[in-house]
Amino acid sequence: MSGRPVKRSLTLRGHRTSVSLEEEFWHAFREIAAREGKPINALAAEIDEARGMESGLASAIRVYVLRHYRG
Repeated sequence: MSGRPVKRSLTLRGHRTSVSLEEEFWHAFREIAAREGKPINALAAEIDEARGMESGLASAIRVYVLRHYRG
């Protein structure tokens, strides 16, 4: 797997946005969403709503994934 970020589109509350994550993070993010029984867009919207303005969405997703697997 490549360490380079891969840009993908997500829909958050009806608005399209692009997020760049490394393939490993995309895989883990999809896995978490599936385990929680949520579409990836819904989980991304939850993370987006909970993040502070000091961090970007991609960073917030990475931290969410890290905390999930550390917990």
